Amino acid sequence: MAGHTITVAQQKGGSGKTTVAINLAVHLWREGHSVAVLDTDPQGSLGRWFMTRLEATAGAPGLEFATASAWGVSYECDKLKKTNDFVIVDTPPKADSDLRPALREADLVIVPVSASQLDLWATEAVLELVERTRRPSLAVLNRARAGTRLSTEMVTGMQSLEAPVAQTVLGNRVVFAEALGAGFGVSERQPSGRAAAEIAALAAEIRALLA
Repeated sequence: MAGHTITVAQQKGGSGKTTVAINLAVHLWREGHSVAVLDTDPQGSLGRWFMTRLEATAGAPGLEFATASAWGVSYECDKLKKTNDFVIVDTPPKADSDLRPALREADLVIVPVSASQLDLWATEAVLELVERTRRPSLAVLNRARAGTRLSTEMVTGMQSLEAPVAQTVLGNRVVFAEALGAGFGVSERQPSGRAAAEIAALAAEIRALLA
């Protein structure tokens, strides 16, 4: 049975798209799944993280890594799904024709929404594109500050989106950046911390949707 493809997409840069992709991949791998990460963003942040991970793990990253142009996504996903339970696709920060191939390959599209009104507006364009490809999606509030009025307003505003909204909210935590800079995920860096618990909860929601 072929693996599942999870595409992480958002039009606005700075939404934490790559951070979410990496941490989901690491968590799923630590659960015992075989996982591949596919970088389709020309900026190559996922690739830089993977090279750092290779060095940090003495050449034993645990995950499979590949890159693809927008129009090579289908081929790479088909290949990676044959040998992995999950393929996590990181995409460029835009909503246009270059994003569609990665959306069409997805069993689920994750749309991180950083805690700002600008991100909420940008999300609408991405979800319109997802709807055209007829793929299921899940919007996730990211980089939220607990107890603030903005986070409360964002949760309320996200209910109007044309997509299910994750119950899990990812906090604005320094450990996310620290772990990525060292080539790890928060599940490895602080396995008993709040950030790891949030990623675990999001992964559980995703598995339930894919089941």
